Amino acid sequence: MQIKSAEFVISNTDVQKCPKEQLPEYAFIGRSNVGKSSLINMLTGRKSLAKISGKPGKTQLINHFKINDNWFLVDLPGYGYAQISKTKREAFQEFITEYFLKRQQLVCSFVLVDVRHAPQKIDVEFMRFLGENEIPFCIIFTKSDKLNHSNLNKNLDIYKKELLKTWEEMPPHFVTSASNKSGRNDVLSFIDNINKNF
Repeated sequence: MQIKSAEFVISNTDVQKCPKEQLPEYAFIGRSNVGKSSLINMLTGRKSLAKISGKPGKTQLINHFKINDNWFLVDLPGYGYAQISKTKREAFQEFITEYFLKRQQLVCSFVLVDVRHAPQKIDVEFMRFLGENEIPFCIIFTKSDKLNHSNLNKNLDIYKKELLKTWEEMPPHFVTSASNKSGRNDVLSFIDNINKNF
């Protein structure tokens, strides 16, 4: 898939105010500082479509970007650690949950995981929430360029073993790096195939 256009459409915290168009929607979510903005910019080929910050927890709204005029990329706030108040964090949780449970245009969620770290309880619990609510999702492992080949495979195996304790099979997954653009074509082809059948 070639990205010919990528435009910001709307930011909000209210699912009712999300775009009304019946276009397939792909949500990107992960713990704070997982490299979500960098990945979104790498996928779309735009340097600053999603704002990159050194401060975790910068995305605080549901951000809709229209891609090629035929699908939406949705940038969601990170969960977990963020330098924001507990009250705000709970409000986040609420509208993120509402988005996943009520958004009919959502066809797939991408849960971003930093491949350098052991499986984190918060990520595994979030995937369980998606599974229990029958929300299709894939895992995108980020920052693969930070590990050598054998450590990368070792970490992927550890992750697989952890998930197979509760899942019958490993969810679809992609290994990516925003720095060297690896995994870009795989993710975009996956989206393209779903769009063709939408």
